[in-house]
Amino acid sequence: MLPRLDLAAVWLAATASVASAQTYRRFGTCPSLGCVIPPDQQDFLPGQEFDIRFEIHAPQNGSEAFNNGVPDEKFTATISKDGGRPRSIGEFFKLRSEPSLEKWTFSWFEDLFAEDANTPSVVNVASKAYRRVALYEPGTYTVTLNYFSGKKTTAEWTVRPLATKKKAKNVIFFIGDGMTTNMITAARLLAHKTVNGKYQTLLSLDEFPVLGHQMTHSIDTFITDSANSASALYTGHKSTVNALGVYADTSPDPQDDPKVETIVEMLFRIWGSAWGAVSTAFIADATPIALSGHSRLRSQYGVLIDQALNGVQNYSWTKTDGPDAYFGGGADQFIAGPGSYQGKDYYAEFAEKGYSVSLNKTSLLSAPNDKKALGIFCKNNLPVWIDRHIFPENLEINNDPTGAAKPAKDLPGLKEMTLKAVDVLHNRGGKEGFFLMSEAASIDKQMHALDYDRALGDLLEMDDTIRATIAKLKELRILDETLIVVSADHGHGFETDVFGSSDTKYAEAQEDERSKRNAIGVYQNSGLSQYTEPKPGVSYGTGANFPMNWDPRYVLAAGVGAAPDRREDFGIGATPRAPTTSRGGEAYVNDQDRPNGFVVNGTLPTSESQGVHSLTDVPVYAWGPCQETFGGTYSNIEVFYKIANCLGLAHGRNVTEGAGKRHGKGKGKGRE
Repeated sequence: MLPRLDLAAVWLAATASVASAQTYRRFGTCPSLGCVIPPDQQDFLPGQEFDIRFEIHAPQNGSEAFNNGVPDEKFTATISKDGGRPRSIGEFFKLRSEPSLEKWTFSWFEDLFAEDANTPSVVNVASKAYRRVALYEPGTYTVTLNYFSGKKTTAEWTVRPLATKKKAKNVIFFIGDGMTTNMITAARLLAHKTVNGKYQTLLSLDEFPVLGHQMTHSIDTFITDSANSASALYTGHKSTVNALGVYADTSPDPQDDPKVETIVEMLFRIWGSAWGAVSTAFIADATPIALSGHSRLRSQYGVLIDQALNGVQNYSWTKTDGPDAYFGGGADQFIAGPGSYQGKDYYAEFAEKGYSVSLNKTSLLSAPNDKKALGIFCKNNLPVWIDRHIFPENLEINNDPTGAAKPAKDLPGLKEMTLKAVDVLHNRGGKEGFFLMSEAASIDKQMHALDYDRALGDLLEMDDTIRATIAKLKELRILDETLIVVSADHGHGFETDVFGSSDTKYAEAQEDERSKRNAIGVYQNSGLSQYTEPKPGVSYGTGANFPMNWDPRYVLAAGVGAAPDRREDFGIGATPRAPTTSRGGEAYVNDQDRPNGFVVNGTLPTSESQGVHSLTDVPVYAWGPCQETFGGTYSNIEVFYKIANCLGLAHGRNVTEGAGKRHGKGKGKGRE
């Protein structure tokens, strides 16, 4: 005789088993069938605008199958403050009308076995979205979603305290993409000489008065990517991998997910300050584009460039009048064609909005400081510092920003772009100041390729840029009124750090791979760095803050904890690294890469051809007004709240005066 089953208990057990799954989940922030977006435990700056979405899920099959796959279309939702009377969403936010009901279907795999068998679970959804609302009073808000005759999902939101005084006129936020403390330590050893264990010079970062650390988890995974980690830094709201400026939903349209206002959108709306972004990546890449972008998919490059210039177009949203300085790579999104939004010429679109357009370093440096400035210098990411300065022959590729089949050689580096951006933003921001984000993007990109020297070269370039920027701020007499923050968006698998040195001459002379490993010196055999020692006939002309010799006999032995199978010899490569080749969709050791090295077994799925991000906390350096608030260890969203409070962005009313100032109207204007 079969035992009687408690159907409610079965449903709860099934839900719990799926909710606890790791590789795949129906919807990361919603373990129940009723979803509140933004979900539970979210924080808001007073007056920060955002969207709300409710979703009711009815799985047709799989372990969560419920109600024959029919979602409850008559769901209701309420919100209350600090235990007060719950009110409907429309009443609470004084909305003129109720949004229409939306319906769609999506599918997902419950686990790897289901994916192997190609048996997806299908989910039908009923939903409503409430657009562009804000909470102005600090406190705790409880949102309750009622559905399926008695089921409830509750989300608790916290609105932070008011902060209306602007303590810093300007903010410069340097982001070393993927940069960890271990990388900073290695970069210091490369470029700065020691005598009897004492450094004779230090990194610019070492001179910052305040050091903290931020935790980089995303909202629904403990390993993050650059899109949602940048969003956390710019909005104070965590998101999902690949999403920026939104809370991801399950709808088919990646452009309709619930948005949240970014720091530059608020800064422009409230104060009318200037803003800009500089990156050694293509400018539509996650870290720069997340300042203004709102999309569930970071790969929507063309749309995101249009949003940077024109703002969100499919819904009413905060406008920023476009960046005042915008420098990087990524001509594919600007040349009229398949890579640009609607096939338009975005060089022309920016020019029509009053931008100077520079396509090389010479043009950039001569561009006027009183006009908005666009600078796009190559088709994709900028070549890394080492290839621009040590191996310039690697620039001989078709990379011209016009799309012509020729190299791009008249290239600015991070320092030239950042200093020019400071000039433009200082001029255009005037008494309202500015916000600048400057990204050393290829620290991350070269760590993905396991090309440690090229990654550390770009880290040293960022440090050199920071040193030059501080000098520029002193020259402009605005250092004391500028908050400088330096951090990363996430860590990388460079967690095994520098563990010794390697004698490249000895390693090359060995015939078997086990003997090659004996070239590695650890502990007392690690010796001293030879990168700071001059070598006859070698002179790069790159200055005091970089190695004198990138290719010594004794090199740093370093490695990663998360990588594919590859060869290692630890020396610098004359060409950018490609550690793997692909066969049948799987990554194998590239025997042409580091041929004198030895094979190191990987730790990643065999489909992964590169290194990956890691969980490590990343450093946060601060200098200037409010620097004291950046010490300690905290979530990545706190970086946003610390900067926002220093800029006086937490207001208890709808402030729009800033947009009016930048439009020359003198007074505030209503929402656009």
